Amino acid sequence: MVKDIINEAEDRMRKAVEALRKDLATLRTGRATPALLEKIQVDYYGVPTPINQMAKVSAPEPRLLVIQPWDKSVLGEIEKAIMKSDLGLTPNNDGTVIRLNIPQLTQERRAELVKICKKKAEDGRVAIRNIRRDANDQLKEFEKSGDISEDDNRRGQEEIQKLTDKYIKEVDQLLEHKEQEIMEV
Repeated sequence: MVKDIINEAEDRMRKAVEALRKDLATLRTGRATPALLEKIQVDYYGVPTPINQMAKVSAPEPRLLVIQPWDKSVLGEIEKAIMKSDLGLTPNNDGTVIRLNIPQLTQERRAELVKICKKKAEDGRVAIRNIRRDANDQLKEFEKSGDISEDDNRRGQEEIQKLTDKYIKEVDQLLEHKEQEIMEV
């Protein structure tokens, strides 16, 4: 019973870290990465579709993204979706592919991005702590109802704290890596 609670908590913490990792990947740094376009939806015959499901997205150079749609008729729609997005990038359409030049970031924009990263990382830490609280509450309820002993509860809470520390450390490492990536000129 205690093991089930611990396993569920670990699974939820792992998912919280993974969600943060994906969220940080969509933040624009000075380097081109296909993950920048993951959140952009294109109206494809009335259905909102992610760009990576309707085109090949590649980064042949550090400051260039190339989008090659499988269906050439959607070039205009992809272009519109990129223009509407909050990326602040202007697509260049040559009739077969779309090229996105990723401009150099200013120092102020880098500082803004670092603040955004720190906020997202703090949200990730809060999510992990909430998972810890939920798991500890479940353990306390089981102890009150007599399903587990006081020692099992204590051991379970210690194990959950170790997991919490492990995943918060992972969040800190993700943040540190992203900060370095943003500040890299």
